[in-house]
Amino acid sequence: MDNFSTHPLYKIHTIDSAINSLGKFYSKNFLILFITSFVISLGMQLLTLTFNFRELMTITDPLEMLDKLRGMILPFVAVSLVSLLLTCILHYYVIYNPIDSSVNIFTAAYRSLRYYLPYLIIMILFTFMASFAMLLGLIALIIGILFAAVYVVTLYLFILPILMVEGPHIGNALSRTFTLVHRNFWSNIGWVAIFIILLVVISILLSGILLIPFAGKFFSILTNPGEAANAMNIYSNPIFIILSALVNSLYLPFLPIFATILYFNGKAREEDSGVVRSTGDEPDQVKAEDLYAPPKPEDKAD
Repeated sequence: MDNFSTHPLYKIHTIDSAINSLGKFYSKNFLILFITSFVISLGMQLLTLTFNFRELMTITDPLEMLDKLRGMILPFVAVSLVSLLLTCILHYYVIYNPIDSSVNIFTAAYRSLRYYLPYLIIMILFTFMASFAMLLGLIALIIGILFAAVYVVTLYLFILPILMVEGPHIGNALSRTFTLVHRNFWSNIGWVAIFIILLVVISILLSGILLIPFAGKFFSILTNPGEAANAMNIYSNPIFIILSALVNSLYLPFLPIFATILYFNGKAREEDSGVVRSTGDEPDQVKAEDLYAPPKPEDKAD
């Protein structure tokens, strides 16, 4: 049994300590996380080149566009499968490297395969649940949509840490996800909302820096709308692909680190409050009568 209590991210957090722990863990493991994220991001960028978005922009017939989109299903599925696998690898490294010196990014790559199939099945189920949640949010208009989106992301962040720490059991992972998310519901929702905002701000700033070398191209598009179709050429530019991968690799590691913090915070609070998960093996389970003090001798009937 791995001793996760020694993990640097395992403790009861406040929002300040969560951000502080994220920064410390990120800086301590920056090189390996950055290089791995760069390889992942570069691979994903190259895979997305299989999608001919420029051709889509020139199509005006809805039926023809729908036919083209059907042809993109298989490449899209391939990209999604690779993305989920790479997500597993990063999560495994973040969770197990601090407590097991034998875990490096290469051992994480093959050990994480144990969790890939359960994770894939859960994500398929999760997609349907997320769609239903977003539909409910749509009914409640803008505020509902935003809340549903944050709630869905919160559920998603708990899934892989639970699978990797508590075992690759789909039913347990789903039930534990809802249990831990709802046990500290508003705290979890608030933290995830703040994390999303920070991630969006960082992404916008870094993307702005990335586009500086291509500012002239975008300016010509603004002054000549007829050139808009040629804008997609930028995304196949080798320089843009490499720079984009570099930018993405700067904040991609935040996701598994924050997900681990969320889960370990919930687990630490659970243990601190004395909540025991019943496995059927506990010899000394708490009974209802144990919650009350035994009667004093003078209270007993003669």
